[in-house]
Amino acid sequence: MRFNIVTLFPEFFASALQCGLLGKALEQETVTVRLINPRDFAVDRHRSVDDRPYGGGPGMVMTLPPLAATLRSLEAPGRMVLLCPKGRPLDHDLAASLAQEPDVTLICGRYEGVDHRLDSLFPLEKVSVGGVVLNGGETPALHVLEAVSRLLPGFMGHEESSADESFVGGLLEYPHFSRPEVFEDLRVPEILLSGDHAKVAAWRREESLRATLESRPDLLSRATLESGDVRTLKELAKGRRRAARNCFLALVHAPVLNKFGQSGAVSLTNLDIHDIARCSRTYGLGGYFICTPLRDQQQLAERLLGHWLSGPGATANPDRGEALSLVRVVDGLEQAADAVAERCGKRPMLVATSARGAGSLTYPQARDLLEDQPVLLVLGTGYGLAPEVLEHCVGTLRPVRCFSDYNHLSVRAAAAIMLDRILGDDG
Repeated sequence: MRFNIVTLFPEFFASALQCGLLGKALEQETVTVRLINPRDFAVDRHRSVDDRPYGGGPGMVMTLPPLAATLRSLEAPGRMVLLCPKGRPLDHDLAASLAQEPDVTLICGRYEGVDHRLDSLFPLEKVSVGGVVLNGGETPALHVLEAVSRLLPGFMGHEESSADESFVGGLLEYPHFSRPEVFEDLRVPEILLSGDHAKVAAWRREESLRATLESRPDLLSRATLESGDVRTLKELAKGRRRAARNCFLALVHAPVLNKFGQSGAVSLTNLDIHDIARCSRTYGLGGYFICTPLRDQQQLAERLLGHWLSGPGATANPDRGEALSLVRVVDGLEQAADAVAERCGKRPMLVATSARGAGSLTYPQARDLLEDQPVLLVLGTGYGLAPEVLEHCVGTLRPVRCFSDYNHLSVRAAAAIMLDRILGDDG
């Protein structure tokens, strides 16, 4: 496989191209690398490759003439990859796709970036190696070079080496151990010393699932799971439920806004109680509060709960009763917060929700809050939470459809989506 690397600093690659398996692959011509410097295609005596950006601003921009001449000089550029923060994240699937190509050209940006018009001149694929800012594209180019090369036949020496590695099949790799058997009182797991290959394979699979669940649960949604993996993941997930138990919901019926923007109270809805309770149970929440100061509404809610918890519904549909056992009817948010504090030993942070605005908290930020303290997620009815409620909240969660021109979900639908974004198995 042939790599063309377009870089202003070809010397950057000198050491990396001589080391380890990559160095051997170059010696054996499994991989060939050509380094091309755009300065060699500059037309002025200073060999200039950059200039000030139009519109002003700090830094310099890589100019088009040297870059375009460089790329047009390549007889077989193959797929052209521009390393930049705006690109598609480098992953195993992309590396495997590039490994099928005979030629790949890697373009290393520098300074503030490359003149945007390069996109219109060449079929560029933008690739990023992470959410960080680097001095240039040389380090990312090495990422791509090594990730792709190790997938080529003969590169690893033992084909099974690459078959078991992290991200192959969508999971992180299991932990490895070697001699000595005991080091500073730390022992190799007994199962690896047993000689029972079936048990070792089962242990490694479980550890791979554990590592993925703990460190990269987002991978599980696309992972290739085997028979029995779901059962294993359910057992492993028990250790992740503390965050869910720290999460509580409060459905506020007063004070909320009416369609004229005035504060008032609204009646509760049977479906809101049922469906949000079932979501609360599914995601393992600590509790769900119905907040209304209206006595007739409180009595209505208690009759409904009584039917499913101790009346005929308890026998007819015990699963429904299990979900509704999380529901507690209170006068308002203050009473709900008191109940959470009594249970958790710490007063909860109140996080508002809204269908309007940009929000001040993202879903990952809300998830992080749950690691250390209880959070009461405040849902509104009517036309949204009143200002006197919002002033007691530390922030507002980003709307479900923040960038849509239509964001009018029912509160129970919005609650389900928000809970999945915060506590879902792939989050």
